[in-house]
Amino acid sequence: MSGEPAPGEHPRELAVAFRTLGCKVNRVESDNIAAELLGRGCRVVDEDEAAVIIINTCTVTAEADSKARKAVRQALKAAGEPVVVVTGCLAALDAEGLRALGDRVVVEADKEAVAARVAEALGMRADATAPAARTGEGFRTRVAVKIQDGCDNFCTYCIVPYARGVPRSRPADEIIAEVESLVAAGVREVVLTGINVAKYHDPEATRLAWLCSAIARETGIERIRVSSVEVPGFGPEMLQAMAFSRQIVPHFHVPLQSGSDRILEAMGRHYTAEQFHEILRACQLIRTDITYTTDVITGFPGETEEDHAGTMELCEKMGFSRLHVFRYSPRKGTPAAEMPDQVPPEVKARRAEELRALDARLRQRFVESRLGQTVEVLVERVEDGVAEGTTREYLRVRVPAGDTRVGETIEVVLEAGMIVRS
Repeated sequence: MSGEPAPGEHPRELAVAFRTLGCKVNRVESDNIAAELLGRGCRVVDEDEAAVIIINTCTVTAEADSKARKAVRQALKAAGEPVVVVTGCLAALDAEGLRALGDRVVVEADKEAVAARVAEALGMRADATAPAARTGEGFRTRVAVKIQDGCDNFCTYCIVPYARGVPRSRPADEIIAEVESLVAAGVREVVLTGINVAKYHDPEATRLAWLCSAIARETGIERIRVSSVEVPGFGPEMLQAMAFSRQIVPHFHVPLQSGSDRILEAMGRHYTAEQFHEILRACQLIRTDITYTTDVITGFPGETEEDHAGTMELCEKMGFSRLHVFRYSPRKGTPAAEMPDQVPPEVKARRAEELRALDARLRQRFVESRLGQTVEVLVERVEDGVAEGTTREYLRVRVPAGDTRVGETIEVVLEAGMIVRS
Protein backbone atom coordinates (compact mmCIF):
# COMPACT_ATOMS: atom_id res chain seq x y z
CA MET A 1 0.00 0.00 0.00
CA SER A 2 1.26 3.45 -0.84
CA GLY A 3 1.76 5.86 2.08
CA GLU A 4 0.02 8.66 0.14
CA PRO A 5 -3.78 8.79 -0.29
CA ALA A 6 -5.11 9.67 -3.73
CA PRO A 7 -6.14 13.34 -4.13
CA GLY A 8 -9.42 14.01 -2.38
CA GLU A 9 -9.49 10.59 -0.68
CA HIS A 10 -9.19 9.95 3.06
CA PRO A 11 -8.92 6.16 3.45
CA ARG A 12 -9.54 4.75 6.89
CA GLU A 13 -6.40 2.66 6.45
CA LEU A 14 -4.26 5.78 7.01
CA ALA A 15 -6.23 7.06 10.03
CA VAL A 16 -4.62 7.04 13.48
CA ALA A 17 -5.82 8.16 16.90
CA PHE A 18 -3.95 9.03 20.08
CA ARG A 19 -4.69 8.65 23.75
CA THR A 20 -1.96 10.18 25.93
CA LEU A 21 -1.81 9.54 29.68
CA GLY A 22 0.45 11.04 32.32
CA CYS A 23 3.02 13.78 32.16
CA LYS A 24 3.77 16.68 29.81
CA VAL A 25 6.72 14.76 28.38
CA ASN A 26 4.31 12.08 27.18
CA ARG A 27 2.25 14.78 25.43
CA VAL A 28 5.37 16.10 23.69
CA GLU A 29 6.33 12.60 22.60
CA SER A 30 2.82 11.96 21.26
CA ASP A 31 3.01 15.21 19.30
CA ASN A 32 6.34 14.10 17.83
CA ILE A 33 4.89 10.73 16.80
CA ALA A 34 1.85 12.47 15.29
CA ALA A 35 4.12 14.83 13.33
CA GLU A 36 6.09 11.91 11.90
CA LEU A 37 2.92 10.04 10.94
CA LEU A 38 1.45 13.14 9.30
CA GLY A 39 4.68 13.37 7.32
CA ARG A 40 4.07 9.80 6.15
CA GLY A 41 0.59 10.68 4.90
CA CYS A 42 -1.54 9.63 7.87
CA ARG A 43 -4.46 11.55 9.37
CA VAL A 44 -5.15 11.99 13.09
CA VAL A 45 -8.80 11.19 13.85
CA ASP A 46 -11.12 10.15 16.69
CA GLU A 47 -10.73 6.60 18.00
CA ASP A 48 -13.88 5.24 16.33
CA GLU A 49 -12.54 6.32 12.93
CA ALA A 50 -9.00 4.96 13.39
CA ALA A 51 -7.29 1.94 11.90
CA VAL A 52 -4.59 2.27 14.57
CA ILE A 53 -4.95 3.68 18.09
CA ILE A 54 -1.72 4.73 19.81
CA ILE A 55 -1.80 4.73 23.60
CA ASN A 56 1.06 6.51 25.37
CA THR A 57 1.03 5.14 28.92
CA CYS A 58 2.10 6.30 32.36
CA THR A 59 3.18 4.10 35.26
CA VAL A 60 3.92 6.62 38.01
CA THR A 61 1.32 5.05 40.36
CA ALA A 62 -0.73 1.85 40.60
CA GLU A 63 -3.73 3.96 39.57
CA ALA A 64 -1.85 5.11 36.45
CA ASP A 65 -1.23 1.44 35.53
CA SER A 66 -4.94 0.70 35.96
CA LYS A 67 -5.93 3.67 33.75
CA ALA A 68 -3.48 2.55 31.07
CA ARG A 69 -4.84 -1.00 30.94
CA LYS A 70 -8.41 0.34 30.91
CA ALA A 71 -7.50 2.60 27.95
CA VAL A 72 -6.14 -0.40 26.04
CA ARG A 73 -9.28 -2.46 26.70
CA GLN A 74 -11.48 0.45 25.59
CA ALA A 75 -9.44 0.93 22.42
CA LEU A 76 -9.81 -2.75 21.55
CA LYS A 77 -13.60 -2.25 21.63
CA ALA A 78 -13.52 0.69 19.20
CA ALA A 79 -15.36 0.39 15.88
CA GLY A 80 -13.49 -1.31 13.06
CA GLU A 81 -11.26 -3.48 15.28
CA PRO A 82 -8.21 -1.18 15.18
CA VAL A 83 -4.68 -2.25 15.93
CA VAL A 84 -3.70 -0.84 19.35
CA VAL A 85 -0.07 0.28 19.61
CA VAL A 86 1.00 0.78 23.22
CA THR A 87 4.06 2.78 24.19
CA GLY A 88 5.24 4.77 27.20
CA CYS A 89 6.47 3.91 30.67
CA LEU A 90 4.13 0.96 31.37
CA ALA A 91 5.14 -0.54 28.01
CA ALA A 92 8.75 -0.45 29.22
CA LEU A 93 7.92 -2.23 32.48
CA ASP A 94 5.16 -4.68 31.59
CA ALA A 95 5.14 -5.43 27.87
CA GLU A 96 3.93 -9.02 28.32
CA GLY A 97 1.06 -7.96 30.56
CA LEU A 98 -0.10 -5.46 27.96
CA ARG A 99 0.18 -7.95 25.07
CA ALA A 100 -1.98 -10.35 27.06
CA LEU A 101 -4.88 -7.87 26.88
CA GLY A 102 -5.61 -8.74 23.24
CA ASP A 103 -4.26 -10.18 20.01
CA ARG A 104 -4.48 -6.74 18.32
CA VAL A 105 -2.14 -5.15 20.87
CA VAL A 106 1.34 -4.18 19.65
CA VAL A 107 3.78 -3.03 22.35
CA GLU A 108 6.63 -0.68 21.41
CA ALA A 109 8.50 0.79 24.37
CA ASP A 110 10.87 2.79 22.13
CA LYS A 111 8.89 5.92 21.27
CA GLU A 112 11.21 6.80 18.42
CA ALA A 113 10.20 3.50 16.77
CA VAL A 114 6.44 3.91 17.24
CA ALA A 115 5.79 5.67 13.92
CA ALA A 116 7.58 2.88 12.06
CA ARG A 117 5.55 0.24 13.93
CA VAL A 118 2.34 2.08 13.05
CA ALA A 119 3.41 2.32 9.41
CA GLU A 120 4.08 -1.42 9.47
CA ALA A 121 0.62 -2.08 10.93
CA LEU A 122 -0.93 0.08 8.17
CA GLY A 123 1.04 -1.64 5.42
CA MET A 124 2.87 1.58 4.58
CA ARG A 125 6.47 2.09 3.54
CA ALA A 126 8.90 1.60 6.41
CA ASP A 127 11.32 4.40 5.54
CA ALA A 128 10.98 7.62 7.53
CA THR A 129 9.92 10.87 5.91
CA ALA A 130 10.25 14.45 7.03
CA PRO A 131 7.90 15.08 9.97
CA ALA A 132 5.17 17.68 9.69
CA ALA A 133 5.72 20.90 11.62
CA ARG A 134 4.21 20.67 15.11
CA THR A 135 2.17 23.82 14.53
CA GLY A 136 -1.24 24.67 13.13
CA GLU A 137 -4.39 22.59 13.39
CA GLY A 138 -4.13 19.78 15.93
CA PHE A 139 -1.07 21.19 17.68
CA ARG A 140 -0.60 23.77 20.43
CA THR A 141 0.26 27.47 20.09
CA ARG A 142 2.75 27.10 22.92
CA VAL A 143 4.99 24.27 21.73
CA ALA A 144 6.84 21.99 24.13
CA VAL A 145 10.37 20.94 23.17
CA LYS A 146 11.83 17.86 24.81
CA ILE A 147 15.43 18.49 25.83
CA GLN A 148 16.22 15.39 27.88
CA ASP A 149 14.87 12.07 29.14
CA GLY A 150 15.49 9.86 32.16
CA CYS A 151 16.29 10.40 35.83
CA ASP A 152 18.74 8.95 38.33
CA ASN A 153 17.39 10.56 41.52
CA PHE A 154 15.70 7.30 42.54
CA CYS A 155 13.25 8.92 44.93
CA THR A 156 11.88 6.10 47.06
CA TYR A 157 8.27 6.58 45.89
CA CYS A 158 9.02 6.80 42.16
CA ILE A 159 9.20 4.09 39.49
CA VAL A 160 10.14 6.48 36.66
CA PRO A 161 13.94 5.87 36.69
CA TYR A 162 13.27 2.19 36.12
CA ALA A 163 10.88 2.93 33.24
CA ARG A 164 12.77 5.84 31.64
CA GLY A 165 16.37 4.97 32.42
CA VAL A 166 19.31 7.22 33.26
CA PRO A 167 19.42 10.89 32.16
CA ARG A 168 20.11 11.48 28.47
CA SER A 169 20.31 14.97 26.97
CA ARG A 170 19.78 16.12 23.39
CA PRO A 171 22.65 18.12 21.84
CA ALA A 172 22.14 21.87 22.24
CA ASP A 173 22.58 22.56 18.52
CA GLU A 174 19.80 20.07 17.71
CA ILE A 175 17.44 21.76 20.18
CA ILE A 176 18.32 25.23 18.86
CA ALA A 177 17.65 24.05 15.29
CA GLU A 178 14.24 22.73 16.33
CA VAL A 179 13.33 26.01 18.01
CA GLU A 180 14.50 27.92 14.93
CA SER A 181 12.13 25.87 12.77
CA LEU A 182 9.28 26.55 15.19
CA VAL A 183 9.99 30.29 15.14
CA ALA A 184 9.94 30.18 11.34
CA ALA A 185 6.51 28.50 11.56
CA GLY A 186 5.20 31.33 13.75
CA VAL A 187 5.56 29.89 17.25
CA ARG A 188 5.98 32.53 19.96
CA GLU A 189 6.65 30.37 23.04
CA VAL A 190 8.51 27.13 23.62
CA VAL A 191 8.33 25.08 26.81
CA LEU A 192 11.53 23.19 27.57
CA THR A 193 10.52 19.87 29.03
CA GLY A 194 11.97 16.56 30.13
CA ILE A 195 11.77 14.01 32.90
CA ASN A 196 14.36 15.89 34.98
CA VAL A 197 15.47 19.04 33.13
CA ALA A 198 17.82 19.97 35.99
CA LYS A 199 19.94 17.06 34.73
CA TYR A 200 20.33 18.62 31.29
CA HIS A 201 23.98 18.27 30.28
CA ASP A 202 24.79 17.80 26.62
CA PRO A 203 28.01 16.32 25.16
CA GLU A 204 29.54 19.80 24.93
CA ALA A 205 29.08 20.28 28.70
CA THR A 206 26.18 22.67 28.13
CA ARG A 207 23.80 22.99 31.08
CA LEU A 208 20.22 24.19 31.39
CA ALA A 209 20.85 27.90 32.04
CA TRP A 210 23.32 28.14 29.14
CA LEU A 211 20.86 26.33 26.87
CA CYS A 212 18.11 28.83 27.71
CA SER A 213 20.46 31.74 26.95
CA ALA A 214 21.60 30.18 23.68
CA ILE A 215 18.03 29.55 22.51
CA ALA A 216 17.10 33.16 23.34
CA ARG A 217 20.19 34.57 21.63
CA GLU A 218 20.22 32.42 18.50
CA THR A 219 16.54 31.90 17.68
CA GLY A 220 14.79 35.13 18.68
CA ILE A 221 11.91 33.15 20.21
CA GLU A 222 9.61 35.48 22.13
CA ARG A 223 9.21 33.32 25.24
CA ILE A 224 11.14 30.42 26.79
CA ARG A 225 9.46 28.55 29.62
CA VAL A 226 10.97 25.73 31.67
CA SER A 227 8.25 23.21 32.45
CA SER A 228 9.52 21.84 35.78
CA VAL A 229 12.93 21.97 37.41
CA GLU A 230 14.26 20.39 40.59
CA VAL A 231 15.71 22.85 43.09
CA PRO A 232 19.34 21.60 42.76
CA GLY A 233 19.23 22.77 39.13
CA PHE A 234 17.94 26.22 39.97
CA GLY A 235 19.98 29.11 41.22
CA PRO A 236 22.53 31.79 40.24
CA GLU A 237 23.18 30.45 36.73
CA MET A 238 19.50 30.66 35.84
CA LEU A 239 19.23 34.13 37.36
CA GLN A 240 22.17 35.29 35.28
CA ALA A 241 20.57 33.84 32.16
CA MET A 242 17.31 35.64 32.96
CA ALA A 243 19.16 38.92 33.53
CA PHE A 244 20.45 38.86 29.94
CA SER A 245 17.45 37.22 28.28
CA ARG A 246 14.02 38.67 28.89
CA GLN A 247 12.65 35.83 26.75
CA ILE A 248 13.09 33.47 29.73
CA VAL A 249 9.80 33.90 31.57
CA PRO A 250 9.94 34.45 35.35
CA HIS A 251 7.74 31.48 36.25
CA PHE A 252 9.11 28.13 37.42
CA HIS A 253 7.53 24.93 38.64
CA VAL A 254 9.84 23.62 41.40
CA PRO A 255 8.67 20.40 43.13
CA LEU A 256 8.86 20.53 46.94
CA GLN A 257 7.06 17.26 47.90
CA SER A 258 7.38 17.84 51.68
CA GLY A 259 8.30 20.54 54.15
CA SER A 260 9.63 18.00 56.66
CA ASP A 261 13.35 17.17 56.61
CA ARG A 262 12.62 13.72 58.01
CA ILE A 263 10.15 12.93 55.22
CA LEU A 264 12.38 14.47 52.55
CA GLU A 265 15.17 12.15 53.65
CA ALA A 266 12.82 9.15 53.61
CA MET A 267 11.71 10.15 50.11
CA GLY A 268 15.32 10.29 48.92
CA ARG A 269 15.12 14.00 48.09
CA HIS A 270 18.52 15.68 48.10
CA TYR A 271 17.79 18.91 49.97
CA THR A 272 16.36 20.10 53.27
CA ALA A 273 13.30 22.29 53.71
CA GLU A 274 15.54 25.20 54.70
CA GLN A 275 17.80 24.76 51.66
CA PHE A 276 14.75 24.75 49.39
CA HIS A 277 13.47 27.93 51.02
CA GLU A 278 16.82 29.74 50.95
CA ILE A 279 17.59 28.99 47.30
CA LEU A 280 14.22 30.09 45.96
CA ARG A 281 13.89 33.07 48.30
CA ALA A 282 17.35 34.33 47.29
CA CYS A 283 16.25 34.26 43.66
CA GLN A 284 13.07 36.19 44.49
CA LEU A 285 15.07 38.89 46.27
CA ILE A 286 17.15 39.43 43.13
CA ARG A 287 14.32 39.00 40.63
CA THR A 288 11.16 40.20 42.36
CA ASP A 289 8.96 39.15 39.44
CA ILE A 290 9.77 35.43 39.78
CA THR A 291 6.81 33.24 40.72
CA TYR A 292 6.82 29.58 41.69
CA THR A 293 4.36 26.71 41.60
CA THR A 294 5.09 23.37 43.24
CA ASP A 295 4.14 19.72 43.83
CA VAL A 296 3.37 18.32 47.29
CA ILE A 297 2.88 14.67 48.26
CA THR A 298 0.82 14.15 51.39
CA GLY A 299 0.48 10.94 53.40
CA PHE A 300 3.94 9.54 52.67
CA PRO A 301 4.73 6.54 54.95
CA GLY A 302 5.53 7.72 58.46
CA GLU A 303 4.27 11.27 57.92
CA THR A 304 3.02 12.69 61.23
CA GLU A 305 0.77 15.63 61.95
CA GLU A 306 3.91 17.61 62.78
CA ASP A 307 5.41 16.74 59.37
CA HIS A 308 2.19 17.77 57.66
CA ALA A 309 2.13 21.05 59.58
CA GLY A 310 5.72 21.69 58.46
CA THR A 311 4.70 21.30 54.83
CA MET A 312 1.75 23.67 55.31
CA GLU A 313 4.01 26.23 57.00
CA LEU A 314 6.71 26.12 54.31
CA CYS A 315 4.18 26.42 51.48
CA GLU A 316 2.66 29.45 53.20
CA LYS A 317 6.09 30.99 53.75
CA MET A 318 7.13 30.44 50.13
CA GLY A 319 3.96 32.06 48.81
CA PHE A 320 3.59 29.68 45.89
CA SER A 321 1.13 30.82 43.24
CA ARG A 322 -0.21 27.28 43.03
CA LEU A 323 0.13 23.91 44.78
CA HIS A 324 -0.38 20.62 42.96
CA VAL A 325 -1.43 18.25 45.74
CA PHE A 326 -1.04 14.47 45.46
CA ARG A 327 -2.00 11.80 47.95
CA TYR A 328 0.79 9.24 48.31
CA SER A 329 -0.04 6.02 46.48
CA PRO A 330 2.15 2.93 47.03
CA ARG A 331 3.84 1.92 43.76
CA LYS A 332 4.87 -1.72 43.57
CA GLY A 333 8.60 -2.01 42.93
CA THR A 334 9.59 1.10 44.90
CA PRO A 335 11.15 1.14 48.40
CA ALA A 336 8.39 3.35 49.82
CA ALA A 337 5.74 0.72 49.06
CA GLU A 338 7.45 -1.61 51.55
CA MET A 339 7.93 1.00 54.29
CA PRO A 340 6.15 0.58 57.62
CA ASP A 341 3.71 3.16 59.02
CA GLN A 342 1.62 3.54 55.86
CA VAL A 343 -0.77 6.45 56.47
CA PRO A 344 -4.49 5.53 56.57
CA PRO A 345 -6.51 6.68 53.52
CA GLU A 346 -8.82 8.87 55.59
CA VAL A 347 -5.83 10.74 57.06
CA LYS A 348 -4.35 11.27 53.59
CA ALA A 349 -7.71 12.60 52.38
CA ARG A 350 -7.98 15.10 55.25
CA ARG A 351 -4.45 16.37 54.81
CA ALA A 352 -4.94 16.70 51.07
CA GLU A 353 -8.06 18.79 51.67
CA GLU A 354 -6.16 21.05 54.05
CA LEU A 355 -3.42 21.54 51.46
CA ARG A 356 -5.96 22.25 48.72
CA ALA A 357 -7.61 24.83 50.94
CA LEU A 358 -4.19 26.44 51.40
CA ASP A 359 -3.70 26.29 47.63
CA ALA A 360 -6.97 28.19 47.12
CA ARG A 361 -5.83 30.91 49.56
CA LEU A 362 -2.40 31.21 47.95
CA ARG A 363 -3.87 31.42 44.44
CA GLN A 364 -6.33 34.10 45.54
CA ARG A 365 -3.53 36.08 47.17
CA PHE A 366 -1.41 35.79 44.02
CA VAL A 367 -4.25 36.88 41.74
CA GLU A 368 -5.08 39.87 43.94
CA SER A 369 -1.43 40.95 43.91
CA ARG A 370 -1.54 41.13 40.09
CA LEU A 371 -4.81 43.05 39.67
CA GLY A 372 -4.33 46.45 38.03
CA GLN A 373 -0.99 45.47 36.52
CA THR A 374 -0.31 45.55 32.79
CA VAL A 375 0.52 42.04 31.64
CA GLU A 376 1.55 40.43 28.38
CA VAL A 377 -0.81 37.73 27.07
CA LEU A 378 0.04 35.20 24.37
CA VAL A 379 -3.28 34.46 22.66
CA GLU A 380 -3.90 30.74 22.19
CA ARG A 381 -7.57 30.67 21.29
CA VAL A 382 -10.16 33.08 19.88
CA GLU A 383 -13.80 32.03 20.03
CA ASP A 384 -17.13 33.88 20.15
CA GLY A 385 -15.44 37.27 20.42
CA VAL A 386 -13.23 36.21 23.35
CA ALA A 387 -9.44 35.78 23.25
CA GLU A 388 -7.86 33.39 25.73
CA GLY A 389 -4.17 33.10 26.51
CA THR A 390 -1.37 32.87 29.04
CA THR A 391 0.67 35.55 30.77
CA ARG A 392 4.38 35.26 31.44
CA GLU A 393 3.50 34.43 35.08
CA TYR A 394 1.31 31.54 33.83
CA LEU A 395 -2.04 33.16 34.53
CA ARG A 396 -4.77 32.06 32.14
CA VAL A 397 -6.90 35.04 31.11
CA ARG A 398 -9.80 35.89 28.81
CA VAL A 399 -10.32 39.29 27.22
CA PRO A 400 -12.54 40.74 24.47
CA ALA A 401 -10.95 39.64 21.21
CA GLY A 402 -11.53 42.64 18.95
CA ASP A 403 -9.36 41.91 15.92
CA THR A 404 -6.87 39.82 17.93
CA ARG A 405 -5.66 36.60 16.30
CA VAL A 406 -4.25 33.36 17.67
CA GLY A 407 -0.49 33.63 18.15
CA GLU A 408 -0.45 37.37 18.82
CA THR A 409 0.94 38.88 22.01
CA ILE A 410 -1.20 41.64 23.53
CA GLU A 411 -0.94 43.81 26.63
CA VAL A 412 -3.91 44.07 29.00
CA VAL A 413 -4.56 45.59 32.43
CA LEU A 414 -5.58 42.70 34.66
CA GLU A 415 -9.07 42.77 36.14
CA ALA A 416 -10.60 40.10 38.38
CA GLY A 417 -13.10 38.86 35.81
CA MET A 418 -10.38 38.19 33.25
CA ILE A 419 -8.60 35.43 35.16
CA VAL A 420 -9.84 31.90 34.54
CA ARG A 421 -6.90 29.96 35.98
CA SER A 422 -3.92 30.73 38.15
